[in-house]
Amino acid sequence: MTDLSKYRNIGIFAHVDAGKTTTTERILKLTGKIHKSGETHDGESTTDFMEQEAERGITIQSAAVSCFWKDHRFNVIDTPGHVDFTVEVYRSLKVLDGGIGVFCGSGGVEPQSETNWRYANESGVARIIFVNKLDRMGADFLRVVKQTKDVLAATPLVMVLPIGIEDEFKGVVDLLTRKAWVWDDSGEAENYTIEDVPADMVDMVEEYREMLIETAVEQDDDLMEAYMEGEEPSIEEIKRCIRKGTRNLDLFPTYCGSAFKNKGMQLVLDAVVDYLPAPTEVDPQPLTDEEGNETGEVALVSVDEPLKALAFKIMDDRFGALTFVRIYSGKLKKGDTILNSATGKTERIGRMCEMHADERNELESAQAGDIIAIVGMKNVQTGHTLCDVKHPCTLEAMVFPEPVISIAVAPKDKGGSEKMGIAIGKMIAEDPSFRVETDEDSGETILKGMGELHLDIKVDILKRTYGVDLIVGEPQVAYRETITKEVADSYTHKKQSGGSGQFGKIDYVIRPGEQNSGFTFKSSVVGGNVPKEFWPAVEKGFASMMNTGTVAGFPVLDVELELTDGAFHAVDSSAIAFEIAAKGAFRQSMPKAGAQLLEPIMKVDVFSPEDNVGDVIGDLNRRRGMIKDQMAGVTGVRVKADVPLSEMFGYIGSLRTMTSGRGQFSMEFSHYSPCPNSVAEKVIAEVKERNAKK
Repeated sequence: MTDLSKYRNIGIFAHVDAGKTTTTERILKLTGKIHKSGETHDGESTTDFMEQEAERGITIQSAAVSCFWKDHRFNVIDTPGHVDFTVEVYRSLKVLDGGIGVFCGSGGVEPQSETNWRYANESGVARIIFVNKLDRMGADFLRVVKQTKDVLAATPLVMVLPIGIEDEFKGVVDLLTRKAWVWDDSGEAENYTIEDVPADMVDMVEEYREMLIETAVEQDDDLMEAYMEGEEPSIEEIKRCIRKGTRNLDLFPTYCGSAFKNKGMQLVLDAVVDYLPAPTEVDPQPLTDEEGNETGEVALVSVDEPLKALAFKIMDDRFGALTFVRIYSGKLKKGDTILNSATGKTERIGRMCEMHADERNELESAQAGDIIAIVGMKNVQTGHTLCDVKHPCTLEAMVFPEPVISIAVAPKDKGGSEKMGIAIGKMIAEDPSFRVETDEDSGETILKGMGELHLDIKVDILKRTYGVDLIVGEPQVAYRETITKEVADSYTHKKQSGGSGQFGKIDYVIRPGEQNSGFTFKSSVVGGNVPKEFWPAVEKGFASMMNTGTVAGFPVLDVELELTDGAFHAVDSSAIAFEIAAKGAFRQSMPKAGAQLLEPIMKVDVFSPEDNVGDVIGDLNRRRGMIKDQMAGVTGVRVKADVPLSEMFGYIGSLRTMTSGRGQFSMEFSHYSPCPNSVAEKVIAEVKERNAKK
């Protein structure tokens, strides 16, 4: 059996362009998994194997690779940095035990780094920090360390100091051992020497080493007491304290280097072994009931427990459908029959493999702690629990954000419809934040996603991977509707046409609900005027209308319905009659309750060179943006604002023009907010026009 203490399930995550994929490449090369590193900018990296990734030089989907370092097995996941693909980061963090947060030495803590860091905090994932690109102009290790404190509210623990900076960067000093690692200019990771600390750095090294030890011994009262009395702990004791602090998220060991130039990487790999937790050392995954509420039980990470595993990613490749699975407990062998607790169906395990990006090694068995791919599973979706048939259980599910943008698409030729249907089915299984609907009136296919780039890539995949040419409509914003005031009202449904009739009368109050409450129903009927068995029918009728509001037909948010009284007929009343009454009540009362249109507001984070900040802020104001914060950095200014999504289409082009190509931005959904009248009128007119065309 494999020793679980020698497993490290880690992810690499950061802002766009901080060097995550290059860092992964260097890890693979150092661990002997590949013999030649591919470069992202040449479109040749191992983990960016999609055509769209190679072309754009960005990571779109997380890729999994396994490798070994100093007798330890690393399962590494390289995640995307772009905000439109945050779902990939989120679902990867869900199954990881540790991570490496990569920051750019000159760019520092950038917008998307914050989002990813927040996700990692929520998932309780221990991390080490790697400040990359120290060979770049404007790189400053200690400035980035300060930013992680100020912006991320983290406690970085400086483990190394750089020797030289920018063009002069040639190595690092390991503070624990007081040794300098110096690389030559060959670009080969193996070509280094271990020397004494450069004379001009001795004082600085001692100062930072003292800070390191002081922070570390806070994890152990006895060591701290001894240290206060002048007794320095051994390196082993310091490492033990750092490991404990890292696991508790009290501190984050911080390293630096240049992945591209192959400098500083060995120390990062050593840190993964020394400080990041093994699968048995993290809090076990909670088990839930069918409604998703925690039961108080957990999935203990042990080979001797019954099988518990989570499907965290589905991918369709040239060999067929792959289901990526993290095994939390038990063992899995080829030919086993397992239960999918979400569907209640059993499946037989055919082929299992260990993934190396888009290559694979066949496996006969796997065990707790492993991240593997299973080939050809049928009805499994992201977030489903796979478990022992005799011991059914459900692991905590994944929650994915709602899409905020949509486009209408149609195949260019008639033969493309069936092909498009099959392709879209596969893509929905792969990406839970991508949704598809069919407009019943027009027959159009509506693709919904997290942003323009997200949908752009989907259309590109349909075209290239599946050979479906599409006619693409203009992007549409996912508006919502709600009400603004309380209304007491009454509605009677009466129908008499030979035989038994239909009768249902309801008196009710409709009022605005709590934010994000959706639809809530309660009844205060006394005396049996509306018998209890008809209450669910009233709730069902009203809830079924929430998808189509009365202002412009958009879904309705946050409404509370209270059933106060009513009347029924001993013969003519039925559940159907009360359901129809509730639907009529919705249509009658929503306009009276001050129904209004809501628009999605995005949290926008813009980086701009100092000279262009005035233009950027002026432009955001013109887009109805509310400026929230401004932070000056060394290389420019970050502006944070809340801006309506409808005003952000094509923003990247405007920003590049204003900043001569140097500006960048990220945005994510924040909340829904009432539309100004002028905007609401325009949207309603557009909806009417679209409906008229249908």
